[in-house]
Formats: sequence, C-alpha cells, structure tokens
Amino acid sequence: MVNPRSASDPELPQHEPSASPSPSGAGATAPPVASAPSDAAAGPGVGAAVGPGVGPGVGVGVGVDPAGLVDGADLHVASDAIALIEAQARVAEYHEAYLRAKAEMENIRRRAQEDIAKTHKYAIENFAEALVPVIDSLEAALATPAATPEQMRSGVEITLRQLLSAFEKARLTPIDPKGDRFDPNRHQAISMVPSAEVAAQHIVAVLQKGWVIADRVLKPALVTVSNGPAGQA
Repeated sequence: MVNPRSASDPELPQHEPSASPSPSGAGATAPPVASAPSDAAAGPGVGAAVGPGVGPGVGVGVGVDPAGLVDGADLHVASDAIALIEAQARVAEYHEAYLRAKAEMENIRRRAQEDIAKTHKYAIENFAEALVPVIDSLEAALATPAATPEQMRSGVEITLRQLLSAFEKARLTPIDPKGDRFDPNRHQAISMVPSAEVAAQHIVAVLQKGWVIADRVLKPALVTVSNGPAGQA
C-alpha cells in the first residue's frame, strides 16, 4: 500500500513526456504545430462555410464575402434602373417627335385642302379677268348709234383679237387641220368626198374649228375627208 506524500516531503519533479525521436536523428525535437486561426482572427473574406444541413467538421470557406455579394447585386439593380430611366427618356423623346410630326402633317393636309378649295372656287379667275375687255368692247360697239359698216368691222376685229388673247392665256388653242391626215381623236368627219388634189384619208375642208385646252380636246373640228380621186376603189 502506498502512503500518501506528506506536505513536508520534497516536491517531486513532474515527468514530462519526451518528444518522439525524429527520423533525422536522435534528440531532435518536432516543430511546433500551428493551430487553425479562429474566426475572429481570420482576415477579410475568410469565414465558416456553413449551410443548411452542414454539421461540424466542415472546413472554412476562403474568399467568400457576403457583403461583397450584396454590393454586387445592388450595383446590378442600380445599372438596370439607370438603363430603364434612359430608355424611358428616349421613349418620351420619340413620342414628342411623333406628336410634332403628326401635327405638322395635319397642318399640311389642312392647307392643301384649303388650296384645293380655293382652286376650285377661283379656277376661272384669270380667264374671267381676260374676258372683261371683250365685254367692254362689245358694249362700246353697241353704244355707238351711227357706226358705219367699216367701223363695225374694225371693232369686231379688235374684239376678236382680245378674245383670242384671252383664250391663249387660258391655253385654249384652235384646231385647224385643213390638209392634215384625218385623226378621229381630234377631228369629226361630216362626210367623205372624192378629190383629185387631196390624198385619201386627208381633210379637204374645215367646216368648224376645233378647240383644245392644254393637251385635252375640248371640241373636235368638223371636217370633210377625201376618199381619193373619183372612181378609185
């Protein structure tokens, strides 16, 4: 039976385990083993990667910064918001340009309708203005009580020139096709007569002049047409 050591007994030295011998030689001590740093001592970006269902013994996730992830998401949302604002500004600009163009087209259409209405209303204004001197000349001739035939003829010739001038201003020109080849689009044949001087299907005489305004036939000329010398088939 071992007796307990009394307080007066000298303190025995504590026995410490000796280091296991190193493969390099006897007496060499093993290098100290560095302990893993705690979470508090770990630097930025180092934390425990613990997720749902993860038990103890899981290693530490290195390079994961939750604050950085949040900042990146906020930056992406802000970028989308800026892009949306810019797109809305462009839409508003295009809409305003559309409204202006539409208003301008409406003004052009309205002015065109007014011009057309004025054209229809005053289409013969210039022609009527040119006919006024003709009316004045005819009234002056009728107001002369003792006009001689020569005076009357002279007055009629002056009036005719005024009338032809008014027709010319209105682009109204006569059709006088004597000797021309018969054209059913511009001439109206009253009869066909034999003629040794005029070739067949050519106009022998003009009974009434025709009239054309610009390039449109207003009235065809009344004519007689040759069917060649007498007895020719």
